[in-house]
Amino acid sequence: MATITYLTKIQFDFGAVQLLAGEMAELGMTRPLLVTDKGVRTVGLLDKVMEHLPKQCPAEIFDATPENPTEAAMTVALAQYREAGCDGLIGVGGGSSMDLAKAIALMATHPGELSEYMSIMGGAPKITVAMAPVIAIPTTAGTGSEVGRGAIIILDDGRKLGFGSPHVIPKVAICDPELTFSMPKMLTAGTGMDAFAHCFETFCGSAINPPADAIATDGLGRAIRFIEQAVADGSDPEARWQMMTASMEGAMAFQKGLGAVHGMSHPLGSIQDPILHHGTLNAVCLPAVIRYNADAVGDKYGWVKQIWGLPANVDLADEVAALNARLGLPADLREMGLDEAMIEPLIPHAVADHTTATNPKPLTADDYRALFMETLG
Repeated sequence: MATITYLTKIQFDFGAVQLLAGEMAELGMTRPLLVTDKGVRTVGLLDKVMEHLPKQCPAEIFDATPENPTEAAMTVALAQYREAGCDGLIGVGGGSSMDLAKAIALMATHPGELSEYMSIMGGAPKITVAMAPVIAIPTTAGTGSEVGRGAIIILDDGRKLGFGSPHVIPKVAICDPELTFSMPKMLTAGTGMDAFAHCFETFCGSAINPPADAIATDGLGRAIRFIEQAVADGSDPEARWQMMTASMEGAMAFQKGLGAVHGMSHPLGSIQDPILHHGTLNAVCLPAVIRYNADAVGDKYGWVKQIWGLPANVDLADEVAALNARLGLPADLREMGLDEAMIEPLIPHAVADHTTATNPKPLTADDYRALFMETLG
């Protein structure tokens, strides 16, 4: 039996950010903490959002979100939230800012330590409806965190873990594709392949959830058709609208679960030097995982080829690698600055990652070691 829920309100289209004040009023949010990063603030996107706050709204701003959100940043932002007497959060940016906003919303209303709520620690049942309200406003098109039921955080002990619950889903997602126009080419490529990977992995995952499969294949088709155009011309409204849709659908679909691509990218993302972009990691890891899972997915690769318009006899992993190359993304982990010595400590974390359970084919430590080495190049 499968229990399927898709529970949030989404305002989606050009100009959607203009609805912010009304959505805050519906939630009773009068003093928000805006969670963002310095890049979003520097390019003026935060100002565009703040133009639509209620008049005389005493908004607080936390703009120190790291590229991969951390428990340390959450602790600082949580203190600011409490000191200012905030009553809700507005996450503005990519997945990092939105995930950090979720972590603050959790710890502002729940006792104990953040680690207690992590999925692999059995934390999901501890997360209650008491979560502080979150409005999520994405400025990238990749993570889909604005509609996702989880968040990924690097804990103080160095582990990169996720917590999730239907209560974690933002109360409102405001998806305005215009906010993605200023994304640079490589960020467009990396975040776009994040959406691609979410849709692909969810569709191929082992859990039973036909509605999620349908959403995933629709999102995958949009990403396939529009990602290269979005990278080539970031001001193309159709490409930006379609990629934001694919991103949203990827996160709606991965309510079903993900797989070994994320089992690899989560521990890789915990490395502090170099700092590695999550979506780009997913793109680089995807070909090796496609090969590994090939004998365990039934006819699903055939469906993907049909969606992509590829001949039945092509190698799907090679096609994804070729797409990465056309987008200008790295070919392997070594190109991203990693070496063999960095891999071994990550393997136990990959095996334990919550996404490993829904990979279509079981994985041992040796299996993950082989996948990491293949992806290292």
